[in-house]
Amino acid sequence: MGQVGEQMACDFLQSRGHQILDRNWRAGHLELDIVSEAPDGLHFIEVKARTAPVTTTVTDQVNKVKQKRISAAAVQYLNKKNLGGKEVFFDIVSVLFDGSQTVVRYFPQAWIPMYV
Repeated sequence: MGQVGEQMACDFLQSRGHQILDRNWRAGHLELDIVSEAPDGLHFIEVKARTAPVTTTVTDQVNKVKQKRISAAAVQYLNKKNLGGKEVFFDIVSVLFDGSQTVVRYFPQAWIPMYV
């Protein structure tokens, strides 16, 4: 389900003008699901693929601890790829599998980190 959800998220983002730069990028124990570039800047995207019924919101699943880990990974990514100076956004894409239907929702600028 995770890989299918990530592919659906990539397809969704590309249909909205994003160029996928990396998927499942790792730096030690840190990981970024998707890194994309759009006309407005770089997007670090957390993908949450879930099967209905769900009991929590997708924004609750990406709590402060998870946000800090993604933000730390983004700093590593920016440093390793020498991409400083670009506008940076932290987004969430939710992929909900509900029987024969799949719903993709995009949460742009889902949070603003304190130190990126």
